[in-house]
Amino acid sequence: MQNTLAVASQVAMIALALMAFIYTLDYAKVIVAPVFLGVVIGLMFSPVATRLERIGLPSWLSALIIMVLFVLLVIAAAVAFSVPLSAWIERAPQIWEALKLEIASWRDLFTSVAAFRQQLTEIAGQAGAMTVNVADEGALGGMATLAPAIVAQTLLFFVSLYFFVATRQQLRVAILRLCMTRRVRLRTARFFREVEYLIARYLLTITAVNIAMGAAVAVALWLLGVPSPLLWGSLAIVLNYVIYVGPAIMALILFGVSLATGEGGLGVLLPSAVYLCINLVESEFVTNQALGVTMTINPFAIFLALTFWLWLWGPIGGFIAVPSLLILQALVRTLLPLSKGQQARTGFAQ
Repeated sequence: MQNTLAVASQVAMIALALMAFIYTLDYAKVIVAPVFLGVVIGLMFSPVATRLERIGLPSWLSALIIMVLFVLLVIAAAVAFSVPLSAWIERAPQIWEALKLEIASWRDLFTSVAAFRQQLTEIAGQAGAMTVNVADEGALGGMATLAPAIVAQTLLFFVSLYFFVATRQQLRVAILRLCMTRRVRLRTARFFREVEYLIARYLLTITAVNIAMGAAVAVALWLLGVPSPLLWGSLAIVLNYVIYVGPAIMALILFGVSLATGEGGLGVLLPSAVYLCINLVESEFVTNQALGVTMTINPFAIFLALTFWLWLWGPIGGFIAVPSLLILQALVRTLLPLSKGQQARTGFAQ
């Protein structure tokens, strides 16, 4: 009986600690989220910084070069997206009108569904209609409130990226000095190596695969006669970093583009269907082969991590969902060194 109570108290303490940790992440997301994102991007570019330092550059200069290159990359992407996207944003009312016409053509289906719902309501004995009131708080007021927070988070991200890359070796040495025994130091050093290797390899590989997939999407849309194929191919590259959610958003965007270009009937679904086929080949075959078996994570674990981090931190959480799993995988490998066959049964590797 005492053993049972002791185990129950330990489980309760762990559950409370986990809930407190999640609440802290949610409460401090304005600060923690951009810092964690900066660390993840810094881990991605760590191999590049290491090579720059091997040719004699100081760590602060290599970190500065990486940050400048990253800023230039972001600016180039923003400029490339801004011009064609502005033209499509102007066509948003046209897309909305086409969408309403398309929905009107499906009125019979929706009428049947509504009638079926009404029958279910009558059977359940639920009376009355549900009314939803949406209060308009003012778009300009919301933007004025969000703008300082966005600027602060952006600055915090770049500062975190720079200082992490510049001081990563000193940080590693400082943490290793805190380890009391040689065995703990070896395991901690192995954990650092695993995390840097897994995240850098994953993000760099995914970037290369996404670029190839975006080029394939652009060519396919060009063959279908969809306007601005380079824009949609570039957007597919960006959205594909958020697994599951990004491809779904991209398919909806292509559906709206088809409506705007005057496609009718089943032809309105063709660009989305082609994109989803390309994405299916990329996710099921190309990415798995590029990453290898040792980095293949259970899809259900990815789904749970994606759901959790999107709920907690939004788009930033969607980007870091898989890297967080890789950090957990490195931690498991460090604390529980298993054989390859045993690792395959843990759920991280297939």
